[in-house]
Amino acid sequence: MNTIPVITSTLSAQHLNVYLRELYHLSSLSTCTLLRAGVNHSYLVEDGATRYVFRIYSLGWRTREEIVEELRLIRHLHSHAIQASYPIADIQGNDIQTLEAPEGTRYAVMFSYAPGNKLQNFSETIHEQIGVMMGRIHNLTIDYALDRTTYSSRVLLIEPLETLKRFLPAQTEEMMFMFAAQQELLQAFKAIDTLQLRKGAVHLDIWFDNLNISKEHGITLFDFDFCGNGWLCLDIAYYLMQLSLVEPDEAQYILKRESFLKGYESIAAISAEEKRILPMLSVCLYFFYLGVQCKRFDNWSNVFLNEAYLKRYIIARVKRMYDIAFADR
Repeated sequence: MNTIPVITSTLSAQHLNVYLRELYHLSSLSTCTLLRAGVNHSYLVEDGATRYVFRIYSLGWRTREEIVEELRLIRHLHSHAIQASYPIADIQGNDIQTLEAPEGTRYAVMFSYAPGNKLQNFSETIHEQIGVMMGRIHNLTIDYALDRTTYSSRVLLIEPLETLKRFLPAQTEEMMFMFAAQQELLQAFKAIDTLQLRKGAVHLDIWFDNLNISKEHGITLFDFDFCGNGWLCLDIAYYLMQLSLVEPDEAQYILKRESFLKGYESIAAISAEEKRILPMLSVCLYFFYLGVQCKRFDNWSNVFLNEAYLKRYIIARVKRMYDIAFADR
């Protein structure tokens, strides 16, 4: 009988629990439960009143060196009192674990648990507080270099469209729009006064799904999986892009956007050039994350990732943001 190789697997929470008890000196009462399966798999580990999140990276998603850099950034922020989920070393002092899964070697990290809950829609005050947090983070990451990807126009615009081409025929109206928009965005990149932009390490995924909020502990940030190098205003553009999705009421969106920017600018200045390009960068980030969805097709349930979904995504999200960014063209 032929043995067929595995592309991706979900490791047994029950067996991981036994493994983690020994590795992290947990009690015999500890439990391990699958929280989320996606590009990475996250498990909730509970030992009495203490909680952790054990993240297992997908095969071929991040190199060991990239994970080392991710953890270096988190520790840098944590050491400066930024509330972020941080890595927990095992009893031997190791941050990164190596697991032999059916598909091959996968890396894993135990993280502290971010207290609180995810809130999809929250008050102007919370948005202002998130702006303060991002401003503090950027003051610590300006000119801070990581040995990871740099978010250039190629990474944001060219590579994603090459991936998308495998899933959506070039002759469709939506794909023709994407090609036309790509060319206009690439031209817009050339017109940016880069001397007016701050550069450094970016999180590139700060939104409600990666923030836990509680009255006792405030706001805690987690999931630095997409951290890399780039213009700091990319984080601002991404946050505003997500805010436009979860807040359909235009008046409320404007109030919450201004509250976020007020909080940010109470800590760090945003240049006029950075503000000018925020809508354009939001469109670029739609390109990038659409490319991620297609690139990691095997990590998703894939029921939703089909031609109909991609067409809706492009029209409802990418084109909508594009029309805003280039309203005066």
